[in-house]
Amino acid sequence: MGVIPSRMTAEIEGDFVVFLIGMRINKPWKIHKWLPVFLAMPRMLKELEAHPESGFLGHISSLGVFVQYWRSFEHLESYARNEDRQHWPAWTAFNKRVGSSRGDVGIWHETYQARAGEYETVYSGMPPFGLGKVGKLVPASGRRESARGRFVRPGSDAPHAGSSVERALT
Repeated sequence: MGVIPSRMTAEIEGDFVVFLIGMRINKPWKIHKWLPVFLAMPRMLKELEAHPESGFLGHISSLGVFVQYWRSFEHLESYARNEDRQHWPAWTAFNKRVGSSRGDVGIWHETYQARAGEYETVYSGMPPFGLGKVGKLVPASGRRESARGRFVRPGSDAPHAGSSVERALT
């Protein structure tokens, strides 16, 4: 799909997990330690895309940062710990290779649980991106015209009880 010519928002059925992962090269001259880490991620993503039953919904990436969308934390953890998949052998090899020189390359990740309807998105003038790439794009019209309207639990006319949107508006 090309550029989205109108304002759109994304919807996804049920809860999902957002997993952010990246790396920081602290000592570029030690390429032999960090290059295998950098090259492992595309192989993992290709493997995941070939196995929709894994719970992997899709990803976006930019400059060493990957954003992944998963059906659940259990799906993510199951993949990460599966010795027969790309991640576990790459992770154990990285730890052996890096050993006591952890400062050569840094890695990080963050995991967030998004409950059904407890998120909002808007896209305009660009190709599908982020949740708009893995979810369903729908017009940002009617109640979806504003961020507040998009942050409303389906079937409700009010922001989520206790949500930051509700607190900010009271």
